[in-house]
Amino acid sequence: MPEISATCIHFTQTGATNTTRTLELARARAEALGIRRVLVASSSGVTGVQAIEVLRGLEVIVVTHSTGFAKPDTQELTAENRTAIEAAGGRILTCQHAFGGVGRAIRKKLGTYEIDEIMAYTLRTFGEGLKVAAEISLMAADAGLVRTDEPCIAIAGTGRGADTAVLLKPANAQTFFELRFLEMICMPSPGHP
Repeated sequence: MPEISATCIHFTQTGATNTTRTLELARARAEALGIRRVLVASSSGVTGVQAIEVLRGLEVIVVTHSTGFAKPDTQELTAENRTAIEAAGGRILTCQHAFGGVGRAIRKKLGTYEIDEIMAYTLRTFGEGLKVAAEISLMAADAGLVRTDEPCIAIAGTGRGADTAVLLKPANAQTFFELRFLEMICMPSPGHP
C-alpha cells in the first residue's frame, strides 16, 4: 500500500515567537505539494503582513476577526495593515466566525453553550491554532475563496502570531463533517517533556 511521509514540527512554546518559522514551514510544504492557496488568520493584520512577505507568489487570503468581535463597531485589522496586504496582492476576508455567531450571543445572554462553541472547545483540545485553522477554512469556503475539492494550507495561532499550519481539505460550514485535516505541518506541544 502506498505511503506518504510528512514531518510535523512541534514547538515547545505557543504564540507569536513561532510566526516566522510557521510561515517558512508552510511555504516549504506548499511548494513541495504544489499548493497555491494559503489561509492566514490575523486580527490586527501584523501576521497577515508577515505572511504576504514570506508567502510571496502564493495566493494568500488573510482572514480577520469579524467587525465587533473585540468591541462594538470596531474592526481590529488596522488600515495600514489592510493597505499593505492588498498592495502586495493578498485578499482579505472579514465575516462572521464559523464557530461563534448567533450561538455566542445565546451563551452571552442566556448562559448556555450552543453546538458551534462546543465544537470549537472540542477542537481546542488539539490546540487553539488547529481550531482557528478549521474555522477560517469554513469561513473561506463559505465565501467562495477556496474550493472544497482542493486542499489548501491554513495558518493560525494561539493568541497572537502563528504557531500552527495544516494542510486540509476545506468544507462549507453546512457540511462541516466533510472537512479533512490531511497533514499537520507544525503546531505547539508546550507540555511535551
